Formats: sequence, C-alpha cells, structure tokens
Amino acid sequence: MLRRWLLALVARVGVIALVVCCCLSLLYLLACKPPSSYSQEQAQVWAGGATSKEGYLALLQESEDTHRHYINSLSKQIAQLKEALQMRTQQLQESLEKARAKGVLPIGLEGLRRPQTHTDLQFFKAQLIRAEVQSGEKLPSEYAVIPFESFTLHRVYQLEMGLTRHPEERPVRKDRRDELTGTLETALQVLNGPRRHGESHRRSYSPSDFIEGLTRTERDKGTVYELMFKGEGPQDFRQLVFFRPFGPVVSVKNERVDTRHMLINIIVPLSRRADTFRQFINNFRKVCIQQEGKTHLTVVYFGRDQIDEVKDIMDQTSRETQFRNFTLIQLNEEFSRGRGLEVGARAWRRSHNVLLFFCDVDIHFTQDFLTSCRLNAEPGKKVFYPVLFSQYNPSLIDNNQSPFPSTQQQLVVMKDAGFWRDFGFGMTCQYRSDFINIGGFDRNTKGWGLEDVHLYRKYLHSKLMVIRSPSRSLFHLWHEKQCADELQPDKYKMCMQTKAMSEASHGHMGELFFTQEIQEHLERQKLLNDSKKRTVNG
Repeated sequence: MLRRWLLALVARVGVIALVVCCCLSLLYLLACKPPSSYSQEQAQVWAGGATSKEGYLALLQESEDTHRHYINSLSKQIAQLKEALQMRTQQLQESLEKARAKGVLPIGLEGLRRPQTHTDLQFFKAQLIRAEVQSGEKLPSEYAVIPFESFTLHRVYQLEMGLTRHPEERPVRKDRRDELTGTLETALQVLNGPRRHGESHRRSYSPSDFIEGLTRTERDKGTVYELMFKGEGPQDFRQLVFFRPFGPVVSVKNERVDTRHMLINIIVPLSRRADTFRQFINNFRKVCIQQEGKTHLTVVYFGRDQIDEVKDIMDQTSRETQFRNFTLIQLNEEFSRGRGLEVGARAWRRSHNVLLFFCDVDIHFTQDFLTSCRLNAEPGKKVFYPVLFSQYNPSLIDNNQSPFPSTQQQLVVMKDAGFWRDFGFGMTCQYRSDFINIGGFDRNTKGWGLEDVHLYRKYLHSKLMVIRSPSRSLFHLWHEKQCADELQPDKYKMCMQTKAMSEASHGHMGELFFTQEIQEHLERQKLLNDSKKRTVNG
C-alpha cells in the first residue's frame, strides 16, 4: 500500500508541475500580447492625425503602464506557483524520507537526496558579513590595509604597479575589462529597473552618468565595488555597492608527475665574455652535473674571438666530470640572441621531444628552478615564462661591507638587493615541438631586444597556457651594460632604461644623488654634539 501511495504522490507532483508550466506559458503569451484597446487607440491616433509630441508621449505612457500592470500580475502569479510547487516538493521529500527510513523506497527513486536549498545563499551571506562591506574591522597596523583601486569608464588608477604597469592606464587584460564593464552594466540595470513603490518619477541612467568607482579584492572573501552616479541635481548622487563573493576551494586536478626522465636542453647564445661563461659553467657543474644529471647544454657561439677559451672550458669540464651532454655550435655572423636560440633549438636531432630552457650566460639558477621548469611546461598545453630576480650593482649596495660578500651571499630576494624583472621575457621553458609549431623567433631581429617579446606574444595569441610567475631560484647577475650605438632608437632607449633600473633601488639612488647634502648634515650634527659636550664639561 505504501509503495502504491508513493507512486501516486509522485504522479500527482508531475501533473502539478505540468500544469504550472502550461500556466506560465499562457501567462507569458498574455503578457507579451498587446491589449486590444492599445491597437484601437493606436489606429485612432494614426487615423486622426494626432502626431503631436504630447500625443505620442501619452500613448507611450499608457502602454507602459498597461505592460507594467501585466508584468506585476504575472510576477505575483509566478511567485504563488513557485510557493505551491515548493510546498509540494517538501511534502514529497518528507514522504520519501519516511519511506527510506522504513526501507520501502520505490525502484528508481534511490538516488534522490535532500536538495541543498539556500546553502549557496547562506555561504554568500557569510562571506558578505566577513568582508569589509557594511562595516570595518580592526587591523593590526597600517600595512594590513588593502587599498582600493579607483576607476572611470576608460581608466584604472592603481597603487601596485611593479615595473611595467602605470599609475593610470586602460585595463589591458580582457578579464579585467569584462569584470569592470559587467559591474557597470549591473549597476545600470539596477538603476533603470522597475520603480519602487511610491516613486512617481525617475530619470533614466546611462554610462555617461557614471562618475567613479572603487574596487578591492580580499583574497579569502571576495571583491567589493562602490559605484557613484550623477543624481537628479548637481549636489545629488546615487551610490551603489556590489559584492562578488568567492566560493570555497574546489579540487580540479590530482595526479602524479614523474620528472625523472624529463631531459632539459639548456641553450645559451654567446659572443666573447669567456670569463662570464666560466662563472656560468661553475654553476652548471654544481647544479646540473653534480645534483641533476638530466640536462644537456647547447652553446651557440657567434664569431671567432675567444672561441678557443670557451672550447677549453667545456673540454676541461667534460674531462673532470665525465659529462658528455655538451653541444657547441659556431656561427660566423653578427650576434643575434634570437638567431642563436633558434639554431640551438632546431639543432636537436634526437627522436624524442625535449624540454628547452632558453638561458643567458649571466643567469644563475638552482635545482629548484629546473624542477619548476619541468612542472610548469607541458607539450601542447603550456609554456613557462618565469619572472627572474635581477641583481643590483653589488659595488653600490655592499660597498661598506668587509669582507665583500660572495656571489652566493648576494643572491637573496630583498628590496635593496634587486628587483623582479617583470619586463623581461627572455628566460623561458617550452617544449621543442611547441617552439617549432609556433614559428620560432622573428629571424629579422638583430642584436639586442624584442625577439623574446615577439615570441611571447605568439604564445599569448595561441591556445597554449602561459604560466607567468616570479621564480625565487632564478637570478640575473649584475654586469655593466653597454648599449651599442648601432641600435635603433627604440631599442637603444629600452637598453638605457634597463641599464638605469639595474644599478640600485630608488632609495639607494636617492642617497647617492644627495650624498653631499647628507655629508653636510652629518658634519653639522657632529659640530653640534661636540659643542654640547664642551658645554657639559665646562
């Protein structure tokens, strides 16, 4: 009997749901169909020649009121039907729970579970309470404040700039543009929505009425937006606040990655600089030969000057370590970094696909970086573009230290020791197949600069994922930079900007610039202290 009763109850709920759908369809047709009175009045207007502005406005106002009445009526009926359907669903759920407790659940209904009604809404409300939207919270210091960014229709004003962003700029990234545009559209929908009860008149809002917005993101809560619009008068404004809560962490991927057989071919273009290459080989021996083993070094050398010294360094390393994974390619032509990397990548003749690390001779890396290189590059799916830490001029930073710190001691990620080189794209890990398929480097680029940017943009325009992140184990060693006279004006300017950034931090450069004033201040303080001591002793 209980089984038959449950099946009958399910059938009744199905019939009710079908009736609700039919009613909704019928109400929709009634709401969308203009009333007959509207057609008659419209015919009278056209027939009678009532083409004045007042006549049209009156007709449009009446039509708007009629449609609003239908919409309000329809909304009420939909709400009533939803309430009835929710009540029936709750009754069915209670009956199913009773049947499940007695073990007589009908066949086909075993997978039914209690719907998690209002769970998401409760979570969002909890996030809203935690975030600083409706009230502030106590903070330990001024450094704990998360600043807002302000924005207008076409500009974003930001504090966190790095070295490539500007204090005022257009939102370049598509997700950022879509985020701000979507928030503005939502605000306009709210402002231009149905009038509240008691409102007799309200203006229509457009994007030109938007004055300014504020936004900030709390990583564990969500993003808040405050938007200001012009109001009815010069001193009247409309303020809207929106909150986009973050959901809980969701597991997307859980797999084992075996890097034991992932060979890395490190390609270094080189011209002269034999002493720097010796320093590079010392680090290569320590990291790649003594610790790693699964690496190959390809050196593409331009010209003949100092080529014998480079050969001797590689031969000596091979004899002392029994390491044979070396390739030296000599090109009798003008130095071109892109050309060297292109030749080194295409010179690989082994059958299997190889992971390439495009490197420079003044780069210092660790075993941790090689691991990151293997984990963040995947053939046909993603390439790795790390942001390296560029070292300042040690002679300016450590000139007061005795003894002078070693190279290893200088390689620390600190504000006064260097900076994240977020404008550079030369160091990259990518599989040879991806490099070949993307078209490689621009072969028309000569000398220094831009060839890495062009390759980077190719990947951005492809469907491969570009992993861009700072690497704590990849350093650019400081060296005096020479900008050649034969460079084009734009490249020469880039070279000089890089040279200026690489000397010291802003604060340290300020100390050097105001050295004389600082020295004079110290001398005045010394005279003042000596005078006080004489006064006390006298």
